[in-house]
Amino acid sequence: MANQAVRGFYNITQTVKDALLSDVNINTVTTGNISNINLNKQDIFPLGHIMIDSVTAEENVLRFQMTIVAADIVDQSKDLTIDNFVGNNNEQDILNTQLNVLNVLAQKLRKGNLHQDRYQLENNPTMTPFYDRFENMLAGWSMNLEVLIYNDINICIDD
Repeated sequence: MANQAVRGFYNITQTVKDALLSDVNINTVTTGNISNINLNKQDIFPLGHIMIDSVTAEENVLRFQMTIVAADIVDQSKDLTIDNFVGNNNEQDILNTQLNVLNVLAQKLRKGNLHQDRYQLENNPTMTPFYDRFENMLAGWSMNLEVLIYNDINICIDD
């Protein structure tokens, strides 16, 4: 019986990983604690990162509280800043592109192929931007969401 619950963790992390990698704007997906982001020097950016924050085991579903990060390295130009709004880096491009990555993932969970495969978004996800974070000066978005998957554990009570 314990293996079925473990399989739920594997299934959701692999499914989200595959969905992120299917986007042309994600090259690498990692998982684990927030401190694990960008520790591998061989990571090819842009990067997605999956964190399972908690799981609530309900009668028919496992309710996963997750955080998904979509990020890229900020390229700082040596040229003189001409436009103070845009600046002399690609930060706005990264924010635009990585927001789209997370929005597409949310829509796949809301009504798309992931929803049909029984990975279903509950409530509305919250996306928060970040700037110049982690070791390589990354920018991007962090999305907090709740995903329901079928809880296939069936316990028969002996009388």
